[in-house]
Amino acid sequence: MKRRFLITGPPGIGKTTVLLKTVEMLKKSGFKVGGMLSREVREKGTRAGFEIMDFETEQRGWLAHVDQAEGPQVGKYRVNLKDLDAVGANSIRNAVASAQIVVIDEIGPMELHSSVFREAVVQALNSSKPLLGVIHHRARDPLIDSLKTRDDSEILEVTYGNRTNLHNLLAQRIKEICAPA
Repeated sequence: MKRRFLITGPPGIGKTTVLLKTVEMLKKSGFKVGGMLSREVREKGTRAGFEIMDFETEQRGWLAHVDQAEGPQVGKYRVNLKDLDAVGANSIRNAVASAQIVVIDEIGPMELHSSVFREAVVQALNSSKPLLGVIHHRARDPLIDSLKTRDDSEILEVTYGNRTNLHNLLAQRIKEICAPA
């Protein structure tokens, strides 16, 4: 039975929107959802970076920013490993411990620079809890490759044709394998 639901698609197609709508439906149905959310941050109309947030505590930090002084560089951004570990990885570990459904937005090139984040993802994969995640469209990494090939994983590509209803399918599939709190 599929327990890992991974959303993918090109940048800007609506992956995070589908994830958020799915989470909202699950919460309204009585499920306890935890994990990490990543959002684009714009300054003066231009993307300046990415913020991360813990679903449960709403604690926030920077995943990456154009003005980040240090950290691994991905394109024009530098990854904030301190916040990624403290907010991102901790939110995943806390979800494994206390939520019914683990959410990870996103597993991509920026996040994979952190060994602490990688360990948290592996912990979530090794748990019995359903996982709803976003994987980067073109990222190549052994962790992402293993996610894609697991027997309990289902990859769902967001398209212009399905993005308005994909959350319904995802919520239904997760509800089938998990009873509300």
